Amino acid sequence: MKGKRLRRNFYTRPTLEVAKKLLGKYIVRKIGRKKLVGKIIETEAYIGPYDKASHAYKGKITLRNKAEFLIGGHIYIYLVYGMYWQLNITTSKENKPECVLIRALEPVIQSDKIPNHKSQTSNKFQIPNFKTQKQIINLTNGPGKLCKWLKLDKSFYAEDLTKSKRIWLEDRGEKINPKSIKSGPRIGIDYAGPYWSKRKWRFYL
Repeated sequence: MKGKRLRRNFYTRPTLEVAKKLLGKYIVRKIGRKKLVGKIIETEAYIGPYDKASHAYKGKITLRNKAEFLIGGHIYIYLVYGMYWQLNITTSKENKPECVLIRALEPVIQSDKIPNHKSQTSNKFQIPNFKTQKQIINLTNGPGKLCKWLKLDKSFYAEDLTKSKRIWLEDRGEKINPKSIKSGPRIGIDYAGPYWSKRKWRFYL
């Protein structure tokens, strides 16, 4: 199924709105003549410079976070623990350091080996040698895992999702019932203090 690429005006809306609207959208990663596709099922919002959990807290600009200040629709990717890439998408206007972390995907595959699995693409390249839905989900149920699966690295820093030929987001017409969107505290940000760490800015299906 082919979708419509998300345009700039999707990303320049308020960050909390974008974080929810991203649920049910699809990341498409083109590698040569093949594609990896995954449905976004979990996100986290970061709203600097007031958010103590944001890399841009107090408006600081560094070599690491300068992409966070780009207009909505750019990639802000960084390394944690020296080994795990984290995919963020900038939101709002230029020089407003806000972004959404993509926490989990649901890979889109075709497999005759998985009982009752509804395939959405004929691309068998994506998930070879996996027999259960659980095995497939485990590939991308964390921010580091999904970056590994999508083969993302520092070369994607500041990539424009509205123009890129190797990665973009699509709307495939899937309607998400607002009641199916759950929220909770963001993960791994205890350093930001109880006020910020308890804000329910993580959204998931």
